[in-house]
Amino acid sequence: METIYLQAETILRYIVEFSTLLLELFGICILVYTAIKSFIYWLKKDDSIRLILAQGIALALEFKLGGEVLRTVVVREWAELGILGAIILLRAALTFLIHWEIKNEKKELEEPKNK
Repeated sequence: METIYLQAETILRYIVEFSTLLLELFGICILVYTAIKSFIYWLKKDDSIRLILAQGIALALEFKLGGEVLRTVVVREWAELGILGAIILLRAALTFLIHWEIKNEKKELEEPKNK
């Protein structure tokens, strides 16, 4: 019975590690795509560049945050959990600030249309 438990735990660890890497890869791809897209908008002198960049960063952070949450499944020690908790709090704070920036940027872009 203990052998089955250890094998199941090993399989779970591999699944979580692979899923975490996949989520972080998605976040990286989104961030790179957004950066390239924003650079193109910058070359065109588009006013919505900050909004597009902020939305892309926010989405990339959501994927990275998902990876960190998955990592908590396989944590063994309290010290690791504390470090992961701090990382999650920092990324959540960044996400909150970016969403606040997105909201303000949308207001700024709508103001000239209303005038």
